[in-house]
Amino acid sequence: MPKIDELKAKILKAQTDADIASLYILESDAHKLFDEETLHGFYANILDMALENLTNALESMRKMKIDEVQDFATLRALYEYAIEHYSAGDTQDASALFEVLSGLTEDKKFSDALHLHTLASKENISLDDFIDTIADLQATQKAGTFYMSEFTNKAQKLLDKSQRKGE
Repeated sequence: MPKIDELKAKILKAQTDADIASLYILESDAHKLFDEETLHGFYANILDMALENLTNALESMRKMKIDEVQDFATLRALYEYAIEHYSAGDTQDASALFEVLSGLTEDKKFSDALHLHTLASKENISLDDFIDTIADLQATQKAGTFYMSEFTNKAQKLLDKSQRKGE
């Protein structure tokens, strides 16, 4: 395990290089060495870079590629940010973030999964209820995705309901 000064140097280099993926690689060491306030700053830096990447992608109308390391790390950071909003009960912001993320990549599986997240949060289904009744966490874990990607048959009911509403 690196010393705190070594870790800070690696983090600074990753930040200078705008390398979100490297920051995620350093995440485990950060948890071991940083206090809560410093750790909060670490994640704030990841989010700032992800939001900057999002802005650049939207301005250039570029679709992110989930199989490219920096895009993957950016999507992960933004997904975690949206889940934080959802967890805090801020379903409107969560829904808006999920909707943007859904259209940010050409990866159909990611887009479809985020569409379900959007619908659930628009319906004010709590994150706990989403996890308990709509998401299939065991299948998601087997799939190895960073986002909830596998769902129960109740997900189809949510999709059917939204189609009846014309969403």
